[in-house]
Amino acid sequence: MTALLIVLAAIVLLFIGYVFYGSWLAKQWGIDPTKKTPAIEKEDGVDYVAAKPAVLMGHHFSSIAGAGPINGPIQASIFGWVPVFLWCIIGGIFFGGLQDFGSLFASIRHDGKSVGEIIEDSMGSRAKKLFIIFALLVLILVIASFVNIVAGTFLTVADEAGKTAFGFVTNPTGNQSTAMISLLFIVLAVIYGYVTNRMGVKTLPATIGGIIGIVAITVLGLNVGFAMNRIAWIVFVGVYIAVASLVPVWILLQPRDYLSSFLLYAMIGLAFIGVVAGAFTGTVAFDIPAFTSWEPKAGQTLFPMLFITVACGACSGFHSLIATGTSSKQLANEKDAKAIGYGSMLIESALGIIALVAVGAVYQKYLNGEFGSPAAAFAAGIASMFGTETSKAYGTIYALLTLSVSVFALTSLDTGTRLSRFMFSELFLKEGEATKDAKGARKVLAHPLFGTVSMVLIGCILGGLSLSQIWGLFGAANQLLAGIALMAVAAWLGEVGKNNKMFYFPMVFMLAATLTSLVITVINKCKAIGAGTAAWGDWFQLFFATAMAVLAIFLVVEGAQTFAKQMKEKKAKKAA
Repeated sequence: MTALLIVLAAIVLLFIGYVFYGSWLAKQWGIDPTKKTPAIEKEDGVDYVAAKPAVLMGHHFSSIAGAGPINGPIQASIFGWVPVFLWCIIGGIFFGGLQDFGSLFASIRHDGKSVGEIIEDSMGSRAKKLFIIFALLVLILVIASFVNIVAGTFLTVADEAGKTAFGFVTNPTGNQSTAMISLLFIVLAVIYGYVTNRMGVKTLPATIGGIIGIVAITVLGLNVGFAMNRIAWIVFVGVYIAVASLVPVWILLQPRDYLSSFLLYAMIGLAFIGVVAGAFTGTVAFDIPAFTSWEPKAGQTLFPMLFITVACGACSGFHSLIATGTSSKQLANEKDAKAIGYGSMLIESALGIIALVAVGAVYQKYLNGEFGSPAAAFAAGIASMFGTETSKAYGTIYALLTLSVSVFALTSLDTGTRLSRFMFSELFLKEGEATKDAKGARKVLAHPLFGTVSMVLIGCILGGLSLSQIWGLFGAANQLLAGIALMAVAAWLGEVGKNNKMFYFPMVFMLAATLTSLVITVINKCKAIGAGTAAWGDWFQLFFATAMAVLAIFLVVEGAQTFAKQMKEKKAKKAA
């Protein structure tokens, strides 16, 4: 019953936050349903493409979710369920939701441009360039991390050793089935995009057909798999994300994310049914203590590690890049910004709570290291609510949940690559300048193909190295990006005379927590280097952590100067 009460409390609190705080934010900022959005005014059939609210919700939710709201809360459960629960609820309503909604709104009012362009408006061109460089470093980590995760998800031990032949496999392993279904998902998305955007098929019948297609490819993939070695999968993923970054959004990214969202909705619904059924039958355990200790593991103190580890379940800087990189270019009406920007974050927080409850059902096994990943623990926890480990129900649900989690890793990857293309171009373009108008070397550097290929190559090479240090850095970098995004939107709101006071505490808190984490990383790596025990990965972490901390400090200084200037101007107006 404890598990059910936790989930119900989360749903009620998040719903109250959406209805009251979300509506208050919309009123404070002046959401205007009559104002034309960039998707309408700048429609180009490639990046600026107005989408139906349900379709855009699917794209945005699938892209921001990934595996984050499952991995983070489960890893943070070592602190106890109460700290994780509180941070998912408070963080989702007052930190993450604020950032996502604010970023989306600010981008809509900046022609669908990125956070960098928003920063330039209020903090100047130097701050813009610093932010873009910082964001590109984060996106390199995103690409590298998810290339590694996706390639690993598609591989069996035999594939890893190069002993499995290239091609189709009967009686496939779970990894080979996941690979096959993921490949077919791409084909299904292209078909959906074409029939809805070029053949005029309405959203409802196309969605029904898409769901039937998902069931069909899942059944096929469970019976016929696909196998390649690790290098081949990394090359494939690199080519796919490069293509996905460059082709029109309506043909692949938008429909793939929309169809993927149904897997996520089904996963959440299945988990909720399991929790309810388990509560009334008494078959579901919940073994996570309310609170363990301030430091359950050496070097893992509640502050700052809880707020870094939970990540997407409460607040994530990557969301601001998606909101301002792809979603703002597809929003057909400002009235939908609250549901897509704020609502998606709160659903993700709910998923984080469900993940916490799921691991509670297998907590001792998780602590004993019986699962290869948090995602596997999540699948096992939910599956255990429907039957024993030897039952057919357990095996089927476990396989489907593992598949769902892996699909979202690829979704975040292709969206992240498209974001890197936008930001790479913005770094070399002058204000108001288009790529075709750039001169000399800038024309080459700002070209979409150059930026895409550069980021994909760097990300795939790092991902191919399988460095565990990459994921550790991504957590801190991602949360630091959230602090900077909060600062950027607050500065812009102040510049245009709108209420931005709700940003101050979340902004300062996220910056303090993440900078503390990066400083700890730098100190630990310096100690390892001094002791002569450092490996190549330690040097990698030291370089990236230092670079991101320095860039962030410069941006914080620029932001502080901007806020001081705005306050001075406000006082002068009052005095006059």
